[in-house]
Amino acid sequence: MSWMPDIEPKCPSAGNLHDIETLIVPRAHDLGGFEVRRALPAPKRQMVGPFIFFDQMGPAEFLREDGIDVRPHPHIGLATVTYLYQGEFQHRDSLGTNQMIHPGAVNWMVAGNGVTHSERTSPATRQNKHSLFGIQTWVALPEAYEDKPASFAHHGQETLPLLKGEGKEVRLILGTAWGEQAPVQTFSEMFYADAVLQSGAKLPLPDGHEDRGLYVTSGSVSIAGDTFDAGQMMVFRPGDPITVTAGESGARLMLLGGETLNGPRYISWNFVASSREKLAAAKQAWMEGDFEHGRFKLPPGDDEEFIPFPGQQRN
Repeated sequence: MSWMPDIEPKCPSAGNLHDIETLIVPRAHDLGGFEVRRALPAPKRQMVGPFIFFDQMGPAEFLREDGIDVRPHPHIGLATVTYLYQGEFQHRDSLGTNQMIHPGAVNWMVAGNGVTHSERTSPATRQNKHSLFGIQTWVALPEAYEDKPASFAHHGQETLPLLKGEGKEVRLILGTAWGEQAPVQTFSEMFYADAVLQSGAKLPLPDGHEDRGLYVTSGSVSIAGDTFDAGQMMVFRPGDPITVTAGESGARLMLLGGETLNGPRYISWNFVASSREKLAAAKQAWMEGDFEHGRFKLPPGDDEEFIPFPGQQRN
């Protein structure tokens, strides 16, 4: 999910291979019957381009009346990206947004100086058995945008560029790649794409980006003679021409990258910032709990509870 229950992120393992700068193998974490695999941040690789957080949610099956309830929680210094393969979420935030997200669509919430949001399974979906499977990421903001007001944008599946042919379908979610540009307004150069490959199909990674990586969601791929199965992220050396080939059962990939930021980023709980002082100020503001006059507000219609800072007394 797009929140961290602990102050410090639980990181996956990592190792190096000859044609790959970093190989990341996320560990699975059970959040009460719902599995999450966190690929970023990792011990040897905090970010890929501006992407600083990458979670695979599920796949999970829910019985009638069951679902996900991520209570309101805060963010600063990042933009969240929710992308689903199966299922749906109801997103509410302190800007007044109340938006359903469905497979293939994009919710792009820019936290800036501060925003609070919740993610829940809707009452309508809880009336029947249902599934949930998707990816959530955080994109760290350049310093010039860290202290800007928060914003939210929703883009339906039909608005995103779709490249088809030769056994592959590639939907561009963010940024520019393969001669296409997604409609989402971003604040640094990047790319983020969902690729479905049939058996043996080949896909070149987009060139012209400083950082490039991919995550195998299902199936397998081969790269320079090595095979990589689902649940692994590869980060490649800058400038190397890379083509991936889908295995016998095909593959589904998330491709990501872009330019690196001009300085370090610090991460604590749900906050990302270019300085530790900004993290401390956000933590203090949330713990004060002044949701009427303070820095953080609660989402209208979902303001009866919230996730406290780790160690803080629960609401």
